[in-house]
Amino acid sequence: MKLQLKNTFLNELPADTNLENTPRKVENAVYSFVTPKQTANPKVLHVSQEMALELGISEEETTSEFFKNIFTGNEVYPATKPFAMCYAGHQFGNWAGQLGDGRAINLFEIEHQNKNWKVQLKGAGETPYSRNADGLAVLRSSIREYLCSEAMFHLGVPTTRALSLSLSGDQVLRDVLYDGNPAYEKGAIVARVAPAFLRFGNYEIFAARKDLINLQILLDYTLKHHFPQIGSPSKESYIQFFKTVSENTLDLIVHWQRVGFVHGVMNTDNMSILGLTIDYGPYGWLEDFEFGWTPNTTDRQKKRYRFGNQPSMGLWNLYQLANALYPIIEDAKPLEAILNQYKIDFERKSLQMMRSKLGLQLVEENDLSLIQDLEEVLQLTPTDMTIFFRLLSDITADTEGLKGVKKAFYNPKDITGATKRRWNHWFEKYHARLQRETRSHPQRKEKMDAVNPKYVLRNYMAQLAIDAANKGDYSLINELFELLKKPYSEQPEKEKWFAKRPDWAKNKIGCSMLSCSS
Repeated sequence: MKLQLKNTFLNELPADTNLENTPRKVENAVYSFVTPKQTANPKVLHVSQEMALELGISEEETTSEFFKNIFTGNEVYPATKPFAMCYAGHQFGNWAGQLGDGRAINLFEIEHQNKNWKVQLKGAGETPYSRNADGLAVLRSSIREYLCSEAMFHLGVPTTRALSLSLSGDQVLRDVLYDGNPAYEKGAIVARVAPAFLRFGNYEIFAARKDLINLQILLDYTLKHHFPQIGSPSKESYIQFFKTVSENTLDLIVHWQRVGFVHGVMNTDNMSILGLTIDYGPYGWLEDFEFGWTPNTTDRQKKRYRFGNQPSMGLWNLYQLANALYPIIEDAKPLEAILNQYKIDFERKSLQMMRSKLGLQLVEENDLSLIQDLEEVLQLTPTDMTIFFRLLSDITADTEGLKGVKKAFYNPKDITGATKRRWNHWFEKYHARLQRETRSHPQRKEKMDAVNPKYVLRNYMAQLAIDAANKGDYSLINELFELLKKPYSEQPEKEKWFAKRPDWAKNKIGCSMLSCSS
């Protein structure tokens, strides 16, 4: 396994001069050198062969002992220096100070077929940023991250990727419910990959410390390697950088809203500078359509990161990044203009996205009203978002709408009286709107099915894979992995996964709400 290594990050950014791997305050550095922890009995459970090829690793090489040792942290690849990044962040709206890669260790940087990738291990041991934690991860959270990051890629949602999922062979102590009853679980490691793991918090920490020298060094590195189209460093290019980050962030969140994904922890240290979905913790997909739903137990009371609030939280986080960049740019007006444009663009892009979900090619003034009415009736009784929009593509101008989407209702018997009348009224408006479209039904269906997935990683599906894996059966991990590579395809042999959340999963731990304990 010969990798084409690059070292731009290590060579061009300041390193921590203290080589002790102890939790501490790290200053004047973008990263600290650290060695992954040796594991007891590592075992590779699954590899994304598609991602391996992106890195120049053959399928045969992924079965080698060397691959296993490198991507479980038991061996350091020759001529590389693993490290953890230093960053800060706002968590749930509050400044949290230094955070950093508490359980992520960056292995190396690969250049392959004109693409640059950073590879890191999640769960490979403590770093100077681990605070009071052990830097490890458990199997359940690792399965969720591994499956979801690849599933999101195939959904067309910008995301970090996953290369491999491995058992460490160690036991890890976790208090999954935060109720004072910790228990040992199987330890695991995910090798994850991205062009960059830089977050808003990487810039915030230098601004907060008034370390403008290192802020500028990091900013210039970011422009050079990740936004080369913007040009050489200048105040104008920094403004353009912020504009691009704002646009990418908005595009990402519109994708989340399109597929019904709720991140769960949109802290500034979990916001990618490239507009990627990063850090899969207590995420979830909407099952019954509800703007107020959050999968995160920590956020259950305030629901800061609920589904309907994600666009606003994206903007709030961008304000914090603007504040971090201001000491370099020294002009608030262009930053404020970009933030105001985010609000305008969200309304436009959200409307455009919903039109695509409804199969509307022509633009009509009353489309917003049609969409708002739909969002209201969807909440009259629990209605599965994924199934509803997928079935909607089968509706023609002369078919009975309610009957066509019946499978999406959790309680079909509730569709009576005023609820039924409101649904029928909406379908009347929708039918009339479809009659004014110029595309044929097959053409419209093809377009709708390309934006409305049939299969998503519902929490109960991930939990089934986790329950089986905890008993030593890893076959369901592969079954779901293969299913989610084609989320928009019919896959009739896998129709059992096109189903509403089962009753047993409604309040089961890991299926409805999740904690950050991983």
